[in-house]
Amino acid sequence: MEFSPLDPLSTFVFFFAVIDPIGTVPVFLAVTQDYDARARRRIAMIATLVSAAVLLFFVVGGELLLSAMNIPLSAFQVAGGVVMFLFALTMIFGESKPEEEVRLARRHSDRAIFPLAIPSIASPGSMLAAVMTTENARYSLSEQINTAGIMLSVVFITLVLMLASSWIDRVIGRSGASVVSRVMGLILSAVAATSVLTGIQTFFEL
Repeated sequence: MEFSPLDPLSTFVFFFAVIDPIGTVPVFLAVTQDYDARARRRIAMIATLVSAAVLLFFVVGGELLLSAMNIPLSAFQVAGGVVMFLFALTMIFGESKPEEEVRLARRHSDRAIFPLAIPSIASPGSMLAAVMTTENARYSLSEQINTAGIMLSVVFITLVLMLASSWIDRVIGRSGASVVSRVMGLILSAVAATSVLTGIQTFFEL
C-alpha cells in the first residue's frame, strides 16, 4: 500500500487498516467480559494511553533503535506474529489457560496492557507503520508530526469504539462474547501466520 504524507486521507486509511479499531472491539469484549462498566472504561483508557505512548516511541526513536541494534523490520513481523498466534490460542481455548494467567487477567493494568494495548492496538503492523511512515530520510519534521497526529486520531477512534462496546455487550451477552472471542481467535491466528510468513519471505528475499 502506497503512503503519501501529503494526503491526509490516504494516511488515515493506512493507519486505520493497520491499527484496525473495529477489530479491537471483539478482543476488548472477550477480555473484559467479567468486568463491570467502570472497570471496562478504566481498561480502555489505560490501553489507549499505553498504545499511544508505544506508537509515539516508534515514531520518534524506532528507526534509530532498530538501526542501532541491527534488527531488520521483517523481524518485527515474525516476532509479532508468534505473540499474536499465542494470544489467538487463548481466545480459542480460553478454558485451558493456566491459573497464573487467569489470575493476572483479573488485574486491570495487566489486561489493559496485554493483549489490548499490545498487540491489539499497538500491533507489530502499526509499529512498523509508525517507523516506515516517519523515516527521517524521506519525510520532513512537519510531515512526520502530521502523520503522528493522524495516527493518534485512529487510536482515539479505537478508544471511542471500546467505550461503546458496553452497549454491544448488553446486546449480545456473555455467550455472544464467547462466540465472538473464538471467531476472532481463528481470524487472528490466520493473520498471525500471514505475518510470520511475510516476515520470513522478506528476510530471506524469497
